[in-house]
Amino acid sequence: MSERSIPRTMASQHPDNASIPEWCRGEIITGDDEVYEVYFDYAVLGCHEAMWDAEGKDIDPYVVRKLFSNYRDYFAEKRLGVDVFLTLRLPNPSIEVAEKKVFIETLESIPRHNDVARATYGEEFGRALFEVIFPFTTSHEDLLRVKEVYKKVVVEPANKWIESCGHLLREYIGDVIPDEIEVIPLFEDMNTLLNCSDILRNYIKIARPSYLRVFIARSDPALNYGFITSIILAKLALSHCEEISEASGVSIYPIIGAGSLPFRGHNAPVNVDGFTDEYRGIWTVTVQSAFRYDYPCEESRQAVNRLNATLPRGKARVYEKSEKEILKKIIYKLSNDYQKLVEASLDAVDYVVRFVPSRRSRRLHIGLFGYSRMISGRAAPRAIPFVAALYSLGLPPEFIGLKSIRELDEESYNLLIESCVRLKNDLRIAGRHVVWDAISILSEYKEELSKVLGVKFYSEFLPSYIEDLSIAQENLGIRVGENSLYYRRYSNTVENFIIHIIENEPSMACSELIKAATIRKSLG
Repeated sequence: MSERSIPRTMASQHPDNASIPEWCRGEIITGDDEVYEVYFDYAVLGCHEAMWDAEGKDIDPYVVRKLFSNYRDYFAEKRLGVDVFLTLRLPNPSIEVAEKKVFIETLESIPRHNDVARATYGEEFGRALFEVIFPFTTSHEDLLRVKEVYKKVVVEPANKWIESCGHLLREYIGDVIPDEIEVIPLFEDMNTLLNCSDILRNYIKIARPSYLRVFIARSDPALNYGFITSIILAKLALSHCEEISEASGVSIYPIIGAGSLPFRGHNAPVNVDGFTDEYRGIWTVTVQSAFRYDYPCEESRQAVNRLNATLPRGKARVYEKSEKEILKKIIYKLSNDYQKLVEASLDAVDYVVRFVPSRRSRRLHIGLFGYSRMISGRAAPRAIPFVAALYSLGLPPEFIGLKSIRELDEESYNLLIESCVRLKNDLRIAGRHVVWDAISILSEYKEELSKVLGVKFYSEFLPSYIEDLSIAQENLGIRVGENSLYYRRYSNTVENFIIHIIENEPSMACSELIKAATIRKSLG
């Protein structure tokens, strides 16, 4: 491996925050606020790395220049690319059709950022930006293609002759640094998470990297396949990484993308120890917006420092072949049942999502400007608004399809509980946000609400969900709802949200939705 240090905490731009940071000049974090945010993440919170996300959103192409100009003293002490890191997330041109050129533009920006760093640190300074994240990786060829495009489109043209004057292009534009980039595969769907060992093995064989960082999605798999399934998929991917590292001799450093609420990974300041216990083998974790802005700044800072000091917390469990087969059967069973139920909820989700505020400037992931997440062949919202919508109805999505565990044999059930070490604790946290009185209101006003929430929500989803809650209580001993001031305050806001929907008061409904999200310390 190279001598670089591996970041433990990666500040990401996932817009799951209910509260607006005090330094933000509006209700949406955008423009120069995002540039300041990178400095804030480094200097105030102590994050080792920031993701600069070109997937589905506009980004400032001069971020490094602005960082160095505005915060010169900080970056004189903390060198970009050595002490702190800025990592670009590319759009996948095969998925985001209208972003094909943004893929090239983002790669072309890397040498320019490095020129700024060399102007600051000296010509002998190596590279400040040298890694990119490639979403929706499905093959080792995806990674090789990114490296090859950078080489042929960005690096090699600088060494071409300008025929009219007999000079090389680089005599005018300077050297292109780095001459190659590292690519971080982001595995997001079931197939690649289950089969990432083949992708990694083939990539290592051809590219021969000195080390490899691998990004394991946790949030979108939960949206697509269910809460428990997403945990198992992450555990299997971690197992594959450990196996391939041992077999190849190449150090692999997994990253996991996790939000604050249990459904999206439960990386929250109040659950640092639980999170690191669940995901042993992880070297880097995303510290998303709710983690940073929905808790007091000092609490967030201390939690970041603890993650920096704790990760990685031991090695990932390497599963035996027979155990992998059992876990795969569990995955297929639970995900199929989950998807049927979620499909029945999508009319309700789509309706409630309109009340969920935007917290960051993003393009719509539909039609011309991107992609949609698909559940049972139907376009679904992104994970954050999906979770926000169901929590806002008093129906945390962690419980969807939970009754399927009754159909597991003893060996499968025991392996599930053994693998998902924090499952019961996560369900207890989610259970604090099940609002029984909200369910009663939904049932009582079925005739009025079915017009906006959908017939299937009432005929299929809600009865099944109530059964899931019963299984949580009877089979797992999870307390759903509680007798506390927190619960009373929270449940009041959720009930008020539904009442304002019934009474067709959208602005007041939106206000109550935000209040509830602020109380639970995450939008979705």
